[in-house]
Amino acid sequence: MKKLVFATNNAHKLSEVRAILAPQYEIISLAELNCFDDIPETADTLEGNALLKAQYVFDKFHVNCFADDTGLEVDALNGAPGVFSARYAGEDNNAQNNMEKLLFNLLDNSNRTAHFRTVIALIEEGEIRYFDGQINGKIAYEPSGNSGFGYDPVFIPDGYTQSFAELGVAEKNKISHRALAVQELVAYLCQK
Repeated sequence: MKKLVFATNNAHKLSEVRAILAPQYEIISLAELNCFDDIPETADTLEGNALLKAQYVFDKFHVNCFADDTGLEVDALNGAPGVFSARYAGEDNNAQNNMEKLLFNLLDNSNRTAHFRTVIALIEEGEIRYFDGQINGKIAYEPSGNSGFGYDPVFIPDGYTQSFAELGVAEKNKISHRALAVQELVAYLCQK
């Protein structure tokens, strides 16, 4: 089984990616690498933040690794919160506050279309590749469901009537933005 470091401390993301990549790859977390650094996400794009995290780990530990950055892009808010999705309501990365701010900013706006987008930056032997996944949907008027994390309770993917948080982890892992980006990553890794 091949090993890859996933440059994240987010247990939810780690669990999702492990479920998608198993059994072909053993995914090593930053904690398992003994990396407890707070890696800055200071870029103004998802691609930039994903690369910052992957490059930090590659430079420090000299291991093949990948990192992701995800953003929720809401059409009526000109693409916000976008790259600032995790910190939309402030630097404490509070998902509940982020959702509340999003719903407040949309209020009764009838344009609820949104896109969840994930970009993965993979560094292998110093070579960088990007993988992108996007799912379209809409923002609900109120949160529902208790599965998932982040904006999952307010995001309803196209073709569904339930939020990601109502669909459950197994169904979300089949269709999500992260799943689509990871599938691109897997297709690349499997052709090698």
